[in-house]
Amino acid sequence: MTLEGLEPGRSAIITAIRWDGIADGDAKRLRALGFDAGVDISVAHRGVFGGRDPLAVRLGRTTIALRRVHAMAISVEPA
Repeated sequence: MTLEGLEPGRSAIITAIRWDGIADGDAKRLRALGFDAGVDISVAHRGVFGGRDPLAVRLGRTTIALRRVHAMAISVEPA
């Protein structure tokens, strides 16, 4: 399953990230923020307009706004 499909409030562990599906600059920023396999993550909120963009995700104690297209490149396993 991808992070985009994770229900708000559920925790998961990142199992893989398709870095080739993310622009180089965006991938660099996500890595700097701590996105990597084995990291605990959860969806806090989803946007309410249009395609439900962006997603607010919790990575550790940090909340990050993430585009839906990036969330679809992140594979997770519910905890």
